[in-house]
Amino acid sequence: MALSTCSSNYVLGIDLGTTSVKVVLLDTLSRTATESQCLPTKADTGGSVPNAKEQIAERIIDTLNKCVTCLPREKLQKVVGIGVSGQMHGIVFWRAKRGCEWFGTDSVHMFKPKDISQLITWQDGRCSSDFLTSLPQPNSHINLATGFGCATIFWLLKHRPELLSEFNVAGTIHDYVVSMLCASKDCSISAQNAASWGYFNTVTHQWNLDILREAGFPVYLLPEPVESGTFAGHTCSEWHGVPANTPVGAALGDLQCSVYSSMTNKTDAVAASLNGGNVMATFVGMLTAWMKELGVEISESTIYPQLIQAAQAQLNTDVRVIPTVLGERHAASSQGQVSNISPWNLSLGHVTRALCRGILDNLVSMLPSQKLLEAGVERVVASGSALGRNEVLKQEVEKAFPLPVVYGKDVDSAVGVAMVCSDGLSRKQ
Repeated sequence: MALSTCSSNYVLGIDLGTTSVKVVLLDTLSRTATESQCLPTKADTGGSVPNAKEQIAERIIDTLNKCVTCLPREKLQKVVGIGVSGQMHGIVFWRAKRGCEWFGTDSVHMFKPKDISQLITWQDGRCSSDFLTSLPQPNSHINLATGFGCATIFWLLKHRPELLSEFNVAGTIHDYVVSMLCASKDCSISAQNAASWGYFNTVTHQWNLDILREAGFPVYLLPEPVESGTFAGHTCSEWHGVPANTPVGAALGDLQCSVYSSMTNKTDAVAASLNGGNVMATFVGMLTAWMKELGVEISESTIYPQLIQAAQAQLNTDVRVIPTVLGERHAASSQGQVSNISPWNLSLGHVTRALCRGILDNLVSMLPSQKLLEAGVERVVASGSALGRNEVLKQEVEKAFPLPVVYGKDVDSAVGVAMVCSDGLSRKQ
């Protein structure tokens, strides 16, 4: 597939996030996003399993359809490639050849899920430390954690084997979308997403099949690994105006695509933490819940700017916060801590400033400044919606690193995966 050099073609970038779906159209000539649409999925659902985090797959796909429908049809008809990214680690199950149903008019087709399970997300906490310890040791550079696809399958094998018997294909939610677009009989999974499930060796590019078979794991559910950045197939039909036979990239991780969209130089540094803006959101949610228990109704959108204003007035604090309430990739069982408190430093300004500093302290612990300098890093690229909303976090970023800090523009996974797809198409010319 050759990209036209005389008129604009587009790559459709899709990101299926934890709380929202975003789609963009990337102009292949300017490499800029000319159109975008983002909508909340509202897909979370309760369950009977303690600490479970599940989402309704049908709502995610419905949101995807709504987002793509909002894009200009005349530009969708000029789409020459589709890139898909999404929330990593999670897992959804479906039946081969029966995972969706296509519907619509002769000119506008779309699909909706059929014979599919709920999505068990990366935030799922059903696998206790004791349960994880009972599982075989993976041959992987990544430690196994709750919310990882293979750990979830092991849990279902023990506690809900009847659910596994209903399906014969598994993947991430973004792998599912790629499979449906291409009408694939099986599922392909990029090395990025496979590694996020556990029991995958990124050196050999293979699942730990011997280890898994010996443990009685249903290896038939595992998707076929493919190289990240390759194409999984072509659209089986016209889709929202996107022509049939359009190349579709193998689904990629949202973290990697976000980084790809923000890094422009080989000497840039990027690090990712599980405890960033989501920790601030947890803090705001806690305050909102406390106020409600006290009989005061106040929205989170009202609280957030007041916290930032209070922290800006409090330039320093001796309160110390370890913000790892969500664990970390290298220390899944870690928890948050607050220390050095006194009657004189419990104001919102002190605590919010300490929380923002703690988020950066945690990041620096994973990416020490000395290591950056030794590696020849010349600047830090800071990205994420939390930084866009939080001037205090920006202040703490600039204190934390002895290097120039730049703030990325158009930094998101949908843009990043569209860029990866565009680059792949260029290589095929």
